Amino acid sequence: MKILVLNGSPKKKSDTFRLTDAFLKGLNKGNAHEVHIINVIDKKISPCRGCFGCWKNMSGHCVIDDDQNEILDLYRDSDVIIWSFPLYCYGMPSHLKAVLDRTIPLVKMNMVQMPDGTVHHEALADFTKIHTLVICGCGFPNWEGNFDGLKMMCRTCFGNPDIVCVPETPLMNVPEAVVVADPLLTRFEKAGEEYASNLSLSKATVAALEKPMISAEEYIRNVNGDKG
Repeated sequence: MKILVLNGSPKKKSDTFRLTDAFLKGLNKGNAHEVHIINVIDKKISPCRGCFGCWKNMSGHCVIDDDQNEILDLYRDSDVIIWSFPLYCYGMPSHLKAVLDRTIPLVKMNMVQMPDGTVHHEALADFTKIHTLVICGCGFPNWEGNFDGLKMMCRTCFGNPDIVCVPETPLMNVPEAVVVADPLLTRFEKAGEEYASNLSLSKATVAALEKPMISAEEYIRNVNGDKG
């Protein structure tokens, strides 16, 4: 399989990407797959201009001459696409959202109505073969409500992707938290193995990955530096 990983963290020592990296170890055990990791922050990705030049030339490329066209070529040729990023203001970081905005060269202006009544642009690329996974980390002690807007956007944009939303991810880079962080990394590696076999994750697996590592009360005390 060809696997494209879009790493949306702006930091080299990323909390969320530690989880994604563990997942990839399980997914690509034995190095059987071709994995491309794009650190989006290092790429030149301009905002979409809304010019619709891509719909005039229908080449599958954007008229803006930057790094996005390289990503579009990898995108349409991939079997699995993993969007990995920290939650920013209840959504994607802006530099990663620019990548998503500029995937419109992969669809046509023509619209089609689906059996469920929704309307989509006709696909220029074969999206039916692409499996999408979203891994998003959050600095809050729980995930209820924090990821609702993101989940709605991802389901609308990607169809029915697997979505894993992880609270308390700053603990991944706290040395004192290794006792709770390492077991989560192990669970992510096992989840990668499951995904390699099924190209999906069970509800039980997602629930295990999303379970907070410590209680909300303890997490807040640590974040606030409360010694009491």
